[in-house]
Amino acid sequence: MHVEKKAIRALGVAESFRKGNVSSSNKNSKAILAGVVMRSDLVIDGMVYGYSTIKGMDATESILNMYNELGRDDISVIMLGGVIISMYNIIDIEGLYSRLRVPVIGLTFEDSEGLEEYIRHAFNDEYEYSKRIEAYRRLGSRSKVILKTGKYVYVRCAGINIKNAKSVINKFLLQGSVPEPIRVARLSARALLRFGYGGPGGL
Repeated sequence: MHVEKKAIRALGVAESFRKGNVSSSNKNSKAILAGVVMRSDLVIDGMVYGYSTIKGMDATESILNMYNELGRDDISVIMLGGVIISMYNIIDIEGLYSRLRVPVIGLTFEDSEGLEEYIRHAFNDEYEYSKRIEAYRRLGSRSKVILKTGKYVYVRCAGINIKNAKSVINKFLLQGSVPEPIRVARLSARALLRFGYGGPGGL
């Protein structure tokens, strides 16, 4: 991807779900995923929705489906507002890149010493635990990136190096640490959730 180009488009993806609806007895609880296509001049020119299962393993496929539903060939990069979403539904960023051939940048905004202990606590079933630990370890380590605003984010990426990922994030940054495609996707997912959208399987 040529990040020096003035005109690129990003697909920002973020989630929202009602934590109060999540329980061990309800295995079909869903999170709403919103995708926003945004040009680097910060004009929105596309939106798409999907869902992921709370404590499931379908987030990667859901994002693939969202991308394919858009039916576009002008998206330069996918930006994810988290790679571990919906209570340990882990996104395979390398898998996304290998199947779409579009660079993927996964962002998190808080420091962490790692999630293995939390994953162990969340899944008593050894098979479910081992699937997630394997997926989590495949993500590899995060890189701390200082942005043009002076704020920082933690980045994992596939199909793009950290230097170019930083340039892309800065292109879509107005203030703070959250790039606009992700910020708007978050707002959209929350608005749809407040509206009462149920989605497949309910929320």
